[in-house]
Amino acid sequence: MNLKQLEAFVQVAEGGSFSKAAKELFLTQPTISAHISSLEKELNSRLFVRNTKEVGLSEDGKDLYKYARQMIDLEKQIEERFETKEDGGRHCITIAASTIPAQYLLPKVLTRFSERYPEEQLKILETDSSQVVMRIVDHMVDVGFTGTVLEKKHCKYIPFYKDELVIVTPNTEKYQQIEAEGGEDLSWLAEEHFIMREEGSGTRKEAEKQLRRAGVNSDSLDVLASIENQETIKKSVRQGMGISVLSRLATKDEAAAGFIKVFPIPGADEGRDINLVYNKNYQLSRSAERFIKVVKEVYQVGKQAQSNL
Repeated sequence: MNLKQLEAFVQVAEGGSFSKAAKELFLTQPTISAHISSLEKELNSRLFVRNTKEVGLSEDGKDLYKYARQMIDLEKQIEERFETKEDGGRHCITIAASTIPAQYLLPKVLTRFSERYPEEQLKILETDSSQVVMRIVDHMVDVGFTGTVLEKKHCKYIPFYKDELVIVTPNTEKYQQIEAEGGEDLSWLAEEHFIMREEGSGTRKEAEKQLRRAGVNSDSLDVLASIENQETIKKSVRQGMGISVLSRLATKDEAAAGFIKVFPIPGADEGRDINLVYNKNYQLSRSAERFIKVVKEVYQVGKQAQSNL
């Protein structure tokens, strides 16, 4: 076996597609297929389980991935150290981020990083918090951003932003009256239809936890729908389908425009942490270390003022 075969294998494993792997590596799809076929023959193992919609790793494939990923990472570190690439040392940092940091916090970091290190490339994957952590655990990405902490081995979490969750309702007379009454009584939630983020979402996990703390059992809520896309949730709330719990960051523009009402959750303190996460069991590349340093600078980690967008 050789590194080219392993690179092809890792790209197919991470992208779930032979065509995507070919595009990433600037090869033809038949070449990718040939690399995988040669590996399977040499190892006398079936590495992928294929169906009409996707390509997934077999059990042997999952074992090989752990070793292959380490070898590719070592190759990158050698290239970084000695700048062996023909493009003068251009590197790619792979980042997985859950919805809130991906859409509202990362853009500022990406802009600062690109200005400072224009030779670096960035590859962003947006997914839910649980998948971010699993990709960090499996070392499929260099750095992750998540709104929840999952106790997984080797994960190092760095809180860098405080995000407040709020109850979001239509801006109708009914909710204007509730707002006028003030107070911290959330008993009215029991009569509401709810639209929640999908299972695995950090926002949903934190929302359930904060509501429990405020005396509202999430199991008793009338959840009409679980929706992954928060823009769809906001539009559904505006049209009167139900109410939701979302990040204040995600509702800022609609609330300012008067399309929705926003209610704080009593006892939520300063809000939840948005975390940067990486796998401490692997040596970070110099590029990834630079990126983490920029995140800390932009959001003033370790300093008081870190909520200024």
